[in-house]
Amino acid sequence: MNRLDRLTSILTHLQTKRSVTAQELAERFRISLRTVYRDVRSLNEAGVPVVGEPGLGYSLVEGYRLPPVMFTKEEALSFLVAEKIIAQATDRASSSHFQSALFKIKSVLKAAQKDVLETLADQIAVIPKSHELPSAVRDRALQLLVQSLSDSRVITLEYTAFEPEITTRRMVEPVGIYYSFEQWYLIAWCRLRTDYRTFRLDRMTEIIPSEERFKNHHPSLKEYLDAVKREQQLTKVVMDVSLEAVKYLRVQKYNQGFVMETKKENSVEMTFMTCHLEGFARWAIMLGDYIQIIEPEELKSSMHELLLKMLKKVEEKNQIS
Repeated sequence: MNRLDRLTSILTHLQTKRSVTAQELAERFRISLRTVYRDVRSLNEAGVPVVGEPGLGYSLVEGYRLPPVMFTKEEALSFLVAEKIIAQATDRASSSHFQSALFKIKSVLKAAQKDVLETLADQIAVIPKSHELPSAVRDRALQLLVQSLSDSRVITLEYTAFEPEITTRRMVEPVGIYYSFEQWYLIAWCRLRTDYRTFRLDRMTEIIPSEERFKNHHPSLKEYLDAVKREQQLTKVVMDVSLEAVKYLRVQKYNQGFVMETKKENSVEMTFMTCHLEGFARWAIMLGDYIQIIEPEELKSSMHELLLKMLKKVEEKNQIS
């Protein structure tokens, strides 16, 4: 990126937030702090009202705006991909709001870019999972949670737990939401359990924001998730995977706590850190004769017991028939 393009990008970045630190600019554009200071000075000399506040960062004087932003072809195509993902991975309200925002973005695209998007629209698809959110929360689930997070509002959930499968009504103070393993999750302080809990959106049958605003200080979502990782008791798993099976694990391995791999002559040695050894054992059994467990011994025993139970069920079924 040449300096002129970088100065324009820095100015655009400054419009996205109330204030931006020099470190944030340095990391995004991969430049030194000295270069950031020089670029900001250049913008000021060009008449752009950039204000620096110690401890807060840089900001533009209120009311200053750039003319409509021009997008590259690659940026325009990224909007199309995002549109497809959001339409399938969020609720109807979030998808509708994104569509509205996208129309505004498309209005400033060049004619050739609009033609490309229109042509490719039917050539890109995101296939959703078969199950959906319950009908009661399908339309506005994410929007309700995001609004409650923004306003620090207590929400009432009707929630069905996984184990035991019991439905309860809970008042919670939301901390954050995240998307993982094709599911949306809510982290919240549960007043019923007097502790932080994780709730899956597809197990919520009702979401009711209240007028009450909570004043408790909760950790940020990142702080909470980092703390959970530190507290989890992880077990190291090492297994040998035959070369012909490696291609099947390119995506799956990350869901199981994949850490690293070492290539051998006829196999790949993979290392994992898991917090649920039985769950890992059940997943590993699906790989059948493609793998060999190196450690721990506990995992070998667990898989052996599971296989014996499976064999017993097969034999019982054969006897009945």
